[in-house]
Amino acid sequence: MKQNAFIAGIGMTRFGKHLDRGLKSLAGEAITAALADAGLSASDLNAAYMGNAAAGVITGQVCVPGQMILRSMGIGGIPVVNVENACSTAATAFQQAATMITAGMYDVVLACGFEKLYHEDKQKTFSVFSGAVDVEAMDGVLAGISKSIAACGGSHDSSGSGKSRSLFMDIYAAWALEHMQRYGTTREQFAAVSAKNSEHGSLNPKAQFRSKISVEEVLDAREIAWPLTLPMCSPIGDGAAAVILVSERKARELGTARMVRVEASQLHSGWDYTEGEETVAEKAAREIYETAALGPSDLDCVELHDASAPSEILYYEYLGLCAKGDGGKFVEDGHSSLGGRLPVNTSGGLMRKGHPIGATGIAQIVELTQQLRGEAGDRQVEGARIALAENGGGFIGNDAAAMVLTLLSR
Repeated sequence: MKQNAFIAGIGMTRFGKHLDRGLKSLAGEAITAALADAGLSASDLNAAYMGNAAAGVITGQVCVPGQMILRSMGIGGIPVVNVENACSTAATAFQQAATMITAGMYDVVLACGFEKLYHEDKQKTFSVFSGAVDVEAMDGVLAGISKSIAACGGSHDSSGSGKSRSLFMDIYAAWALEHMQRYGTTREQFAAVSAKNSEHGSLNPKAQFRSKISVEEVLDAREIAWPLTLPMCSPIGDGAAAVILVSERKARELGTARMVRVEASQLHSGWDYTEGEETVAEKAAREIYETAALGPSDLDCVELHDASAPSEILYYEYLGLCAKGDGGKFVEDGHSSLGGRLPVNTSGGLMRKGHPIGATGIAQIVELTQQLRGEAGDRQVEGARIALAENGGGFIGNDAAAMVLTLLSR
């Protein structure tokens, strides 16, 4: 939907392994930074949308994670909405917060995503991802993955799914093989995504991984699920990201010099479509471009959901950044690199910045806000004025269960 909200403040932790920190510590750091960046105090908040996906499994905190965090900061009395929507949790919290401001309900709203995924028992961590599909049809999910891989001439050993690797890596492996078979995409092109994002992540002080890796190093790394190697897969992580959204009236009161406008932000769910229909990402992209009267050619930078290297290539195409089947060539030719035609995942993306699933969507917004403000440092996209974030989550049927797209402008 068309929005009329403004980003006044942003904050996030460094993503990574934080076994010694709890959700209060991580979220508190991000929220405090966002309020300071906006020049506001906790008493200015009218409401809060708090996103978390895994606390019930990893820490045992259920039902009131947002209230638990905010009360520890002395924040109470305001409406607090807890949001859980798989990997698009934080983006959904952001979309809901912006929508309530646009509707005229509030002037100052906090949207925060926070997550802990690291646990001494890796099975707990993997179970979070296994729970992001239809668990009552798990046999069918695994059979569907095997069928897709077999149709591409491969074989699928499901014994490690959800045990030695995230179930989603099997899903992404199937996507990769299908794209390779249909369009001739190569493993080298998938590896180019990982190498490109490592270059970007090396410039981001908040990224989980800051070392650069080459295409050859990606290909030589440990195999996770053919054709994917470890650097082609997003890692688990802990962290938090927060945004302060304000109304147009409040933006004028505070001063608009550093404000970023939310042009549109839309939440979609997948459906049981047939072969040849639009995917949820394609439908969401078409609708948000129409809503904002903008198109792919207007974009200056994009943060998209590269939960795997093949995912990034697919979303180039779904978002209209290139033609169907040209995603591999798009990255190979440097178009999505800093200095290229349309830089994608200047933060390092999920694969290098990290992927604490409940925080990821707002972390994308933080990166794009820095780009549009001209405050991204060594990874700055020159003259960035319009940016797009895409954040998908879960898997039901043959596509993402939830999808949020957001268009921002300076």
